[in-house]
Amino acid sequence: MNKPFESEVLIRFHHCDPAGIVFYPQYFVLFNELMEDWFNHGLEVNFALFHIRGRLGLPAVKVECEFLAPCKIGEILRLRLSVKRIGRTSLTLNIEGRGPGNEIRVQATLVVVLAELDTFRPAPLSGELLEKVQRFVL
Repeated sequence: MNKPFESEVLIRFHHCDPAGIVFYPQYFVLFNELMEDWFNHGLEVNFALFHIRGRLGLPAVKVECEFLAPCKIGEILRLRLSVKRIGRTSLTLNIEGRGPGNEIRVQATLVVVLAELDTFRPAPLSGELLEKVQRFVL
């Protein structure tokens, strides 16, 4: 049975605005860190080597995001990533962030494209990477 990748993040001072809540652009940084963690720990693909040696990246081409409740400094945000759709060269990812009490704080849908870093052209998802990604389709 497939299940999402999960990670916990301590909301730190640098994530927050003067009101002590997460400044909304910081969520996009957290989403990217979650995707890197998913590669390293969920897919067991070294994200740095994927870029450096493989010359591949996964830039976001579309993002939809809802900020449902604020996250405050010192809280733990539990992030969950699942794959909604696998395309020929793209992935549609669902991300959900829950705070204390399991309250949904943020949810997003990201479309990322597998791209060759030398040409910036899309590359097909295939082989072992595709097999590993399929484990997170919900």
